[in-house]
Amino acid sequence: MKNISIHQLNVKPVSEQNTEYVERKGVGHPDSLIDGICDATSVALCKRYMEETGIIMHHNVDKGLIVGGAVDVGYGRGKITKKIEVIVTGRALALLNNKQLDVNGLAVQVAKDYLKKNTRFLDIENEVNFKGMIASGSSDLIGVFERARHEIPLANDTSFGIGFAPFTDVENLVLETEHYLNSKAYKGSVPSVGEDVKVMGMRDGEKITLTVAIAFVSKFIDNIDTYVKTKERVENDVINNAKKFTDKEVRAFVNTGDSIEDEDIYITKTGLSCESGDDGSVGRGNRVNGIITPFRHMSLEAAAGKNPVNHIGKIYNILATSMAEKIAEDYPEIKECDVSILSQIGKRISEPHNLNINLITEQQGDFEKLKGKVYYTAESMLDNLSQFTLDISLGKYKTF
Repeated sequence: MKNISIHQLNVKPVSEQNTEYVERKGVGHPDSLIDGICDATSVALCKRYMEETGIIMHHNVDKGLIVGGAVDVGYGRGKITKKIEVIVTGRALALLNNKQLDVNGLAVQVAKDYLKKNTRFLDIENEVNFKGMIASGSSDLIGVFERARHEIPLANDTSFGIGFAPFTDVENLVLETEHYLNSKAYKGSVPSVGEDVKVMGMRDGEKITLTVAIAFVSKFIDNIDTYVKTKERVENDVINNAKKFTDKEVRAFVNTGDSIEDEDIYITKTGLSCESGDDGSVGRGNRVNGIITPFRHMSLEAAAGKNPVNHIGKIYNILATSMAEKIAEDYPEIKECDVSILSQIGKRISEPHNLNINLITEQQGDFEKLKGKVYYTAESMLDNLSQFTLDISLGKYKTF
């Protein structure tokens, strides 16, 4: 039994309300870096488990921390004086067919590879310490995992997932602004823009303000004039890029915490705030759709690093988001679609305790025409959950 309920909401969609806030922590933000490391560790474990046993074994590596270091930085120079610490922890089965798997060694190698791929100016071997602290899981949760190994997995927790679609102009703009600033093309044009980019969008009526924090790279900034000119260029580039995503008036401000008169500015050796100014923790950053949206329903689950077989905190958040996106794409008469999915521990993940879908439609009469179609979409996605979770295990879905 699918326990699917579909309701019509007679309220204004977020895009038509007076005010809206949206945030995106870029790929180089410490919260995003540790999310990425932990989720890549889960994907690597899934691959190794499949190679060794033919199935994915119990694991949850969704606890991790980046502890910021210290730096001596100035115009045209920079030196790490205290190393950054990367710690990956959680639970994972290490004994496979009477052979011990070095899960902590795997996690450390994944972390190194991830940072090499996603940063440009961090010396991985000399500026970062890595530590794996993964242990075996509890017998009760392993038991839930094992009981349905060859059937539909049983939920490991009583939890919920949340998703919505379509994105508003501000949501699209915030996400695409970070993608733009961290693209290879833009880095080639303005190499001083570090990977640690955070974008905060605010809409007041028909006007949008983007406040952007950028860890500029010191080797490309030789004096205060260069810094100011670079900031101004980035602000103009962001405004021009925004025209691709919205017709609304957009203003952009970069590094508003600077004091130009005192030359107290945001420059870094690595392009990362975790070299000295900030730490990172799994789950404190973007939701699985890539943004943080306080004007929407959200789950606070840390999806990154959780197993893709039966951990609801990962599966249902990605599923709810994908379900809302498909419904909104298939039926443009829907102005807003919210999906909420609730599990009960020990019950089949394909049979949620409740799956609730709220719709806001263009016309009052559209709801009755669409209700059955939306139900079928939700039911079909639940029936295809085995393929969906396999795709998650292969890293095909983002978690931040």
